[in-house]
Amino acid sequence: MRPERQDGSSGGGLLIPMAWMYAEYIADELLRTGELMEPATLEYRAGRDALALTVFLSDGAVAEALPAARVDELRLLTAYGAPWRGWVCERLDALEAARGGPDPDLALARAAWRWLEDTELLAADLDAIGPPPGAPADGPEDPEAEGAAAQVWTPAWQLGLPLGHLSIHLY
Repeated sequence: MRPERQDGSSGGGLLIPMAWMYAEYIADELLRTGELMEPATLEYRAGRDALALTVFLSDGAVAEALPAARVDELRLLTAYGAPWRGWVCERLDALEAARGGPDPDLALARAAWRWLEDTELLAADLDAIGPPPGAPADGPEDPEAEGAAAQVWTPAWQLGLPLGHLSIHLY
């Protein structure tokens, strides 16, 4: 494979998505050092893809190890309540408009985003764990439901983003 030249033409050879691959590498390193999830799980993939998208869309990867300022930026972008989903959609659209032609990095980023949006994972319903406000805290009426945690299907990014955020804190 011939590497992509800086002017965007690779002499008719295969374009190599180096920016995306490096963003995936950084995301993988963050998740592995946190040791939060087994790498073979779908949850791990969701966390890796969410982090890789965040790194890729936040002005790309840096050449050296993650500096403290960059770690803080990633932490803010992935924080609970941050408009991450809207930010990703806006940045992907802006990159597509700016680059115009075929871009292997953008194609892989779009594929990761489609997977994060379209794939639903089974997660614990954290809202159902405690009694609703104003309800008696005596416990469930149904004895069989006492040990069972409520579960919901959620888009993969909603599970991967908090996993990525926590791994950034542990970095």
